[in-house]
Amino acid sequence: MTRLTGRALRLTVFIGEHDRWHHKPLYTEIVHRAHAAGLAGASVFRGIEGFGASSLIHTSRLLSLSEDLPVAVVVVDTEERVRAFLPQLDELVTEGLVTLDDCEVMRYAGRGEAPATAEGTVDGEGEKSL
Repeated sequence: MTRLTGRALRLTVFIGEHDRWHHKPLYTEIVHRAHAAGLAGASVFRGIEGFGASSLIHTSRLLSLSEDLPVAVVVVDTEERVRAFLPQLDELVTEGLVTLDDCEVMRYAGRGEAPATAEGTVDGEGEKSL
């Protein structure tokens, strides 16, 4: 498992739910490419209301149901790995917003694994290694 703790870079891509890449959702393509690039992880969050460069408000409220709610794709990994992934976004994202933020990873662990923390990792014997 990749051990990711300490300083990292958060990449957030704000797009529309119905943005497409070759007839499939753009957010799906971004996640699959992030996975193929070996990035630590990616998550997609569907917004309930928002607007962007078009100034059109998209909302999930019943009386003004939108067909294109906002979506955020969030990726966190080392700065080097995230920046290496950016050229792929240049190809994919023609409309939307891409942001980068410094962050600190406190814990990164999969199910059934000992968590990696800023203080070190715990091995299978319950001992801490740094």
